[in-house]
Amino acid sequence: MIRFEEVSVTYEGAAEPTVRDVDFEVPEGELVLLVGPSGVGKSTVLGAVSGLVPHFTGGTLRGRVTVAGRDTRTHKPRELADVVGTVGQDPLAHFVTDTVEDELAYGMESLGLAPEVMRRRVEETLDLLGLVDLRNRPIATLSGGQRQRVAIGSVLTPHPQVLVLDEPTSALDPAAAEEVLAVLQRLVHDLGTTVLLAEHRLERVIQYADRVVLMPAPGAAPLQGDPAELMAVSPVYPPVVDLGRLAGWTPLPLTVRDARRRAAELQERLALARPGRPARSTAEGHRGAAAPATEGRSPGSAPAAEARPDSPAPAAEAPRAGTRVPAPRRRLFRRAAATVTGLAPAAAPHIAEVRSLAVRRSRITALRHVDLTVAAGETVALMGRNGAGKSTLLGSLVGLVEPSAGTVLVGGAVPHRMPPRDLVRRVGLVPQEPRDLLYADTVGAECAAADRDAGAESGTCRALVPQLLPDITDDTHPRDLSEGQRLALALAVVLTARPPLLLLDEPTRGLDYAAKARLVTVLRGLAAEGHAIVLATHDVELAAEIAHRVVLLADGELIADGPTAEIVVSSPSFAPQVTKILAPQPWLTVTEVREALA
Repeated sequence: MIRFEEVSVTYEGAAEPTVRDVDFEVPEGELVLLVGPSGVGKSTVLGAVSGLVPHFTGGTLRGRVTVAGRDTRTHKPRELADVVGTVGQDPLAHFVTDTVEDELAYGMESLGLAPEVMRRRVEETLDLLGLVDLRNRPIATLSGGQRQRVAIGSVLTPHPQVLVLDEPTSALDPAAAEEVLAVLQRLVHDLGTTVLLAEHRLERVIQYADRVVLMPAPGAAPLQGDPAELMAVSPVYPPVVDLGRLAGWTPLPLTVRDARRRAAELQERLALARPGRPARSTAEGHRGAAAPATEGRSPGSAPAAEARPDSPAPAAEAPRAGTRVPAPRRRLFRRAAATVTGLAPAAAPHIAEVRSLAVRRSRITALRHVDLTVAAGETVALMGRNGAGKSTLLGSLVGLVEPSAGTVLVGGAVPHRMPPRDLVRRVGLVPQEPRDLLYADTVGAECAAADRDAGAESGTCRALVPQLLPDITDDTHPRDLSEGQRLALALAVVLTARPPLLLLDEPTRGLDYAAKARLVTVLRGLAAEGHAIVLATHDVELAAEIAHRVVLLADGELIADGPTAEIVVSSPSFAPQVTKILAPQPWLTVTEVREALA
């Protein structure tokens, strides 16, 4: 169905091809996963299938790409629209109408389908993707994840033979991602649709792939083969594969179920191990024991900040009297109490305070009765389904959203009433769409502007860039960066002012595992310096890696607030892969397991 024949793509002004010697075939009715580090050219390969490369992007394409027998060199994107449906990394760039229902119908109207056919397919797609309640909503009022589902739905309604998807679950909560992937699998199995997709969160998609195309490095020829075989040599791999490598399992497991079946021996070793840092009390999260999670509406005060050696460390605190704690967790509390020292919880000043916050937009109540505090040196993960109010809460903290009721204080000041030049020194936000912060023509110009806006010494921003964006030159245009690279540049721009409160909205969208590890290192360093960090994320692995606390939102209300281990271990939706594999032992990350066995 899709055939690449010795394809190379060189963009204007580039010294070397972005992709080189791409030669593989995607058979009809298969789901093929395109895998590789950030910046290797995955989006370029996907764009060549739809004809966007080179007809829209420019540049020179050598070799040949055919889709259903049509040569993309001689067929422009509009001449492939009846065969190929494409969703890029940025859903906003995809939309052409104002409401959800109109957007779902637009592609069919362009193909001249009968009204009764369009109506039936719109209803089917609304049901498939859980969009029924949003059918009349303006797209501008949707959350990032809701927009992503609408974008996917708009290419499903014309019933294309080929679907090309770039990071299709990057903005989706875990349950929504499973729904979308189940729909794609049904299309492949039942209708023979051919799917080619790129995704960095391999833990979500690897088990659905019939085969994998691995792009190991920039300019390197792709490898194609069985998912388990290629995961054994891939530079990027999900936690379940990382754990399998550590345990020496062959073949490598791709699903939690397969890993659990082999985990008995590993669990026995971990039960006997004497880890230098017990799981999540002094381990990867460097956490001291904290009071159990609060459920339901927050009582108005956050749980005590948990201890890490790289951040202000509150004294260990035993569970509240009368609370039933499992035996493994009791051992962790005892170890933590014996090893963790530092500031008492009350000694950590509150950087941000939210009291009885309500936000109403038009007829939609985005937040209601939200109480939250964030202490210096603390990292808090906001989690919940798409549309729960996470981005609205971040917008309130940075002054972009004015409360309908209640109060928001950042550093003792009301953010929506502060002048921008003062606000940037108190709080910084990296939005879901990093290009919203990037307006200059080069990376160097962006950094120079960030230094001026923050009143920082010249070169401050540029010194941050290599930590997040290795090998990126000053003359690179931001639009030539991948989505993950643009996000990293936006983070460097925000960090230039060194705000005490840093807010990040879906910070791992478009990031491979190596880039995410660099981000974690940077954020831990900031927390160690006393910065408070609040991140809205659907990335459960990131939350397990870095967050002291997890705050769950649902329909605009705060429903749980507590230590990461207490919240995620008990949640089938938000538990990381290692927790699911090694349950009931309370491990969260592969790093914890590796250090315990060392």
